Amino acid sequence: MKRHRWNWKKSSSLLLTGVLMTGLWTGGIPAEAASASAAASSAASSARAGKTQGFITADQFYLSMKEAAAEAGSALTLDVPQGAKMQRSNAAVFLQQWLNLKDAAETFDDVADDASYAPAVGAVVKAGLMEGYSKTLFMPGQPLTAEDLTILHDRVTGYLKPFVLEEATIADMQLAIDQGKLTSKQLVQMYLDRIAKYDDQGVSLQAVLTLNPDALSIAEALDQERAAKGPRGPLHGIPILVKDNFDTADMPTTAGCLCLKDSIPGKDAEQIAKLKEAGAIILGKTNLHEFAFGITTSSSLGGQTKNPYAPDHYPGGSSGGTGAAVAANFAAAGLGTDTGGSIRIPSSFNSLVGIRPTVGLSSRDGIIPLALTQDVGGPMARSVEDAAIMLDATAGYDPDDTATAYSVGHIPASYTAFLDADGLKGARIGVAVELFQNGNDREKTVSDVVYHAVDELKALGAAAIPVTIPNLAEINEYPSLSGYEFKFQLNEYLQELGDGAPYYSLAEIIASGEYDKAQEQSMKAREARETLETEEYKDILLNRTKLTRDALLKVMADYDLDAIVYPTTTQPAAFIGESQASGNNNRLSPFSGFPAITVPAGFTPDGLPVGIEFLGRAFDEGTLIKLAYSYEQGTHHRHAPKLTP
Repeated sequence: MKRHRWNWKKSSSLLLTGVLMTGLWTGGIPAEAASASAAASSAASSARAGKTQGFITADQFYLSMKEAAAEAGSALTLDVPQGAKMQRSNAAVFLQQWLNLKDAAETFDDVADDASYAPAVGAVVKAGLMEGYSKTLFMPGQPLTAEDLTILHDRVTGYLKPFVLEEATIADMQLAIDQGKLTSKQLVQMYLDRIAKYDDQGVSLQAVLTLNPDALSIAEALDQERAAKGPRGPLHGIPILVKDNFDTADMPTTAGCLCLKDSIPGKDAEQIAKLKEAGAIILGKTNLHEFAFGITTSSSLGGQTKNPYAPDHYPGGSSGGTGAAVAANFAAAGLGTDTGGSIRIPSSFNSLVGIRPTVGLSSRDGIIPLALTQDVGGPMARSVEDAAIMLDATAGYDPDDTATAYSVGHIPASYTAFLDADGLKGARIGVAVELFQNGNDREKTVSDVVYHAVDELKALGAAAIPVTIPNLAEINEYPSLSGYEFKFQLNEYLQELGDGAPYYSLAEIIASGEYDKAQEQSMKAREARETLETEEYKDILLNRTKLTRDALLKVMADYDLDAIVYPTTTQPAAFIGESQASGNNNRLSPFSGFPAITVPAGFTPDGLPVGIEFLGRAFDEGTLIKLAYSYEQGTHHRHAPKLTP
């Protein structure tokens, strides 16, 4: 069967490196270093000798390595190396022999290919233990200094320590795999064990709907590929969970509805296909508020998902399953969708980073629609870096989603290039004061946390300028288009499933009774809408978008702003069974189509997570990532839920 993708709907819318990242040296390289490696070695030696009280002896090196091994719960099995001073080449050879590192090629100009220590230099570089003064100079004859030894001690300790899954970043996982501590197959099994322990029993978060039965075999194949060819990239062999409204050709795609429990699409959604191409393992599908209608994440198929920080509270929604699962360390990262706030609300409630991209940055093809004028899919992760890695993999042009044509020329080589810990220095941040609410105690607790976050932004070097959004009241009078577009776009989606579709229209689903009865009236109201050819719909589609974009662009231009910040939600997670409010702050991004990122800002006095949202110009995700990363690195507000250790 040939699937015809939706038509109308898609058209709607180097020294520094050596020192900070790879070097074992903290001084400055003399200018002579650029001319010849021998001159560089001599100049660096004299410069460094003046800054230290002497070079490291073999005995001192040995003692430090012995202490590092003890700190990591290991042992040093070699004898004291020979020689008065410990040269870098000797250190490389010692480490390779001790740690059983495999020979590896190196590319330094001052390391001869036939040098006896060359394979050891390549090995310690690959292991992340030592690197050069620059990309071209290793300086093998240079003695280690006290500063060098301190850095090396810490790196060796980290190398020897066992891999810890909880709160591990994607980079942590890749390093552990490179170091031979871990395989992707073992990583998958570790996550499966956590899901069994905390999702199926114990606190029973009910975050995961479906597990991929082939996850372990896929991981094993990717391990074999890595051994033969090397990794495809940072997501190679990394387990990811995705919201169950992304099409997956190897698992059901249900939108949380009993009516679609056996529906397996003929092909993957474009973002899923991109993740697989990057080497990611789709570990499973997560619960969501049925058909993404609400923000509490309850469905007829998955029941009520719980917040891992407070299981008697909502996890936010509609991507609450992904939010709870990633927060509880059920996967490295996840995907959610956002029509009004459905990535950012659960990210805020679960102390996560969530990115709602510019409409058109990433394909919506193969996502069960709610309102395609506003719909996007995007990453949810425990760190800004991991979210950026996910965005790298999922952004890009897709001929089956015409809106992505607007992204051409606007996507950087990598969003990780914007990960600057000093990114807030000199930045101009608009503080949308009208979006800080104090109407009740719950609103006040959130506003207090985010006002403190604004103070932190200033302490980290940003200028925080109070601003008001023009025409904000008029903007907020407009409704979401989910009540208008859903019926027509869902019907198209169902029909494109072909002969295997369990139902072909919203009307048939309602007649079946196989859905969450709590949203029956909402479904019937959407079914009653007969056409989109109305002046009301066209006014929302055209005027709401222009009004919101003009307001945001004007205030950013008037104050020369890099971004605007405000509370992601006006209230924290509510008790399950009570009404959940989130406010209207999350409307600015979908109404304009502009990107937004939420990052953890702290916790309320009773321990509920709070997020701060950064909003920027179209296709300026890089700037938002830079600002959010700087804030994250300067504050480190996120901590793991205590109930899922």
